[in-house]
Amino acid sequence: MTNIELAEIDTATDKPERQRLSAQDWEIAALELMAEEGVAAVAVESLARRLGVTKGSFYWHFSTRDALIEAALKRWEDTDNHNTIARAEQIENPTKRLRELFRQTSREMRSHKIYAALLKAADHPVVAPVMERVSNERIAYLARVFAQAGMTPIDADHRARLTYSTYVGFLQLALQFRASRLSSDAFDDYVGHVIDTLVPN
Repeated sequence: MTNIELAEIDTATDKPERQRLSAQDWEIAALELMAEEGVAAVAVESLARRLGVTKGSFYWHFSTRDALIEAALKRWEDTDNHNTIARAEQIENPTKRLRELFRQTSREMRSHKIYAALLKAADHPVVAPVMERVSNERIAYLARVFAQAGMTPIDADHRARLTYSTYVGFLQLALQFRASRLSSDAFDDYVGHVIDTLVPN
């Protein structure tokens, strides 16, 4: 092996971890850990082990644990919330849009797990404003589409809140009572029933 080749190996070995691991990598890993074990489980040490790096890599990108949680939740909000709405908006008919929105969101199991974890940490100072913002945005969007589907503004607002309450309540039930969890087929039947019940014909 030549001296040049050895020098290249040394350079690769000494390459700063911040160049090999981005802030996005830390954010995604934090979201995965939230989905698996909850917000309280997000710790610099455990994430560093998970990613196979030292804690020094973390501090190239974030000053504190809360800064990471805030960035991770911003990523979740942008991808899961905004992108889901953007996809639904491609469907012109509001009734069909609602039905497809319900079907799409019912399959986002990772998002459900993250949301359930956030419900358990709703009093966390970083989590609380995100949950309030996401909930208000989702309810407002549902109310708008229900109104486009022919409901009066008041009825559309009520139906939007009922719909969102159904979603949050189901997650809470599954979170607290293992016996209430449904099989895949039973869950699909449940989603179909919710659609038929809540979406106007």
